[in-house]
Amino acid sequence: MSFYKVLAKPVIEYRSMPTLLEQRNNLMDEMDGILKKAKEETRAFSDDETKRFDEIKGEIAKIDKTIAAEAEARALDKKKPVKKTEVEERAAAEERAFGNYIRGIVEERADVNLTVGDNGAVIPSSIANKIIKKVYDLSPIYQLATRYNVGGKLSIPYYDESTQSITMAYATEFTELESTSGKFLSIELQGFLAGVLSKVSKSLINNSQFDVVSFVITAMAESIAKWIEKELLNGTAGKVAGLSTVTQTVTAASQTAVTADELIDVQETVPDVFQGSSIWIMNKATRAAIRKLKDGQGNYLLNKDATARWGYTLLGKDVYTSINAPAMAAGKTAIFYGDMSGLAVKLSEDVSIEVLREKFATQHAVGVVGWIEIDSKVENAQKIAKLVMKA
Repeated sequence: MSFYKVLAKPVIEYRSMPTLLEQRNNLMDEMDGILKKAKEETRAFSDDETKRFDEIKGEIAKIDKTIAAEAEARALDKKKPVKKTEVEERAAAEERAFGNYIRGIVEERADVNLTVGDNGAVIPSSIANKIIKKVYDLSPIYQLATRYNVGGKLSIPYYDESTQSITMAYATEFTELESTSGKFLSIELQGFLAGVLSKVSKSLINNSQFDVVSFVITAMAESIAKWIEKELLNGTAGKVAGLSTVTQTVTAASQTAVTADELIDVQETVPDVFQGSSIWIMNKATRAAIRKLKDGQGNYLLNKDATARWGYTLLGKDVYTSINAPAMAAGKTAIFYGDMSGLAVKLSEDVSIEVLREKFATQHAVGVVGWIEIDSKVENAQKIAKLVMKA
């Protein structure tokens, strides 16, 4: 035997496996061949041909399902892990340190250490900001007002045309025009200090399953929101004025009831240009009384509306009820109406939250106190009107 013949090996040709689509096309060709053969011979399928034809249909169905699944998988984006920013990581660390401090655990990390004073610790701004954010969510009046988050005294200029305005008139040649104009006035917003105290049971704090941070944020925010809304609606003499200085007033003929005509008068007091964002604000008892009012055709004025922000509309505008709004009584302001951006609110960003661990130790509790500086006055008198009950 030749030396070369012994060493010679058969050449093997390697082919890549056909794609699913190629496999499907091959199966379709085989199916067409079976059909064509039976047609040419003018006969029905044999048992073997029937069996193979059904097998091909099953294989094609599996391939189609696989191709569809592959396309669906490609359509889905791979989710990349979200990396927290440095600010988010610090906020999370400060929140953990806050919870630990309430539980009596003081962290040693310098970057999250709380500032400890004579009777407690000053909490980082990330916690205070969460409280203010929740106040914003809880109080629509504060949310809709024009807010200024600055410290110190704030002077807000506005243009007043209540006594005189810029007017245009016919003129005669060589005759001087008369000057007419409004006045530039201003309102000043101070910083009135207000505080709120929340006490947390140590029994709850010692429960490792209890989310003490969320509890404190919610409790403080609800208390602050309720107080702020009360001040914005009613004001306090010499302090926050709020809506108490609204000048556009309609006086009811009764001390304890309102009429449809009076509600229309209140709405018409606000110029059309400010009607787009206007809402009604009243006590729930006032809303209940207005729900019984009807127009000349017997239709109720106040209606349930699934699209309204608070479930009801009155004369086409949303109705918000607040427990802080006075009920209908002699001389009380029962209803506000208008665009609440006409109310200016200054809330200092330097909200101070302190944890008092020692002061309430004899009560088996930990105190959390919050301090804010706030002021509020009507910034644009034309935007808001009120209904005052007969004195």
